[in-house]
Amino acid sequence: MSLFVVDTSKCKKDNICVAVCPMGIIEGVDSVPRPAENAEELCVSCGHCVAACPTGALSHRDMTPEQCTTIKPELSLAAGQAEQFLRGRRSIRAYRSDPVDQALLARLVEIASAGPSGHNTQPVEWLVIRDTSAVKRIAGMVIDWMRFMIREKPDFAKAILLEHVVSKWDQGIDAVCRSAPHVVLTHAHKDNMMASSACTIALAHLELAAQAKGLGACWAGYVDVAARYWPPLQKELGLPEGHTSYGAMMVGYSKYKYYRIPLRRQARISWK
Repeated sequence: MSLFVVDTSKCKKDNICVAVCPMGIIEGVDSVPRPAENAEELCVSCGHCVAACPTGALSHRDMTPEQCTTIKPELSLAAGQAEQFLRGRRSIRAYRSDPVDQALLARLVEIASAGPSGHNTQPVEWLVIRDTSAVKRIAGMVIDWMRFMIREKPDFAKAILLEHVVSKWDQGIDAVCRSAPHVVLTHAHKDNMMASSACTIALAHLELAAQAKGLGACWAGYVDVAARYWPPLQKELGLPEGHTSYGAMMVGYSKYKYYRIPLRRQARISWK
């Protein structure tokens, strides 16, 4: 099949697909759309052309209208709902001990994988630490890294409160993974220039998807940093050759509910 085909019986020649194509590789003025001369080379398979066609007339080589999920207006959030959902999000640091079903964790990852990436490269890969004992083991390895940094890089350790976290650990309190039942990491090849931002966006989507599914989540910054620089933890995680961690997140059922949105300082905006 060519890059895309158009069902002429459905096409209204409205050129919406021409307008939304981010690469500008669809031609057609008051006519049935067709691929531009360099379309095969430049297409990033984003699916905008398929998604925006009102009549489902255009089928891309990588996806048809029937394969795509239809947007249901009745599921759209009203403005007030969206604002409360976003502002009401809390970073959860107290979790129930019961685990999250693997199918639900997989669903969260699938939702989060829809996040944007440069040129639709989709470089994000996932590592889900579902075994609670493995999460505890990883937290212990992060503590080992912290003890090393306290000895070797005391100024850095002080700046990010490593002595405090280690002290809590020695008291039996996990301030690394917060006793969360699961940790989810994003990783990608270190040479992919799109990877860092794509992984950050994906985890942000995961955090919001978790909230929508009745779960809690929190960025596991200490795990992420140690995963980049501490060889014992890198060996434990077993990421593919050339890959590095680009973010980690704790996931589980929140032990507590929140009833108010706390204050935050006013947004600092510059207008030009």
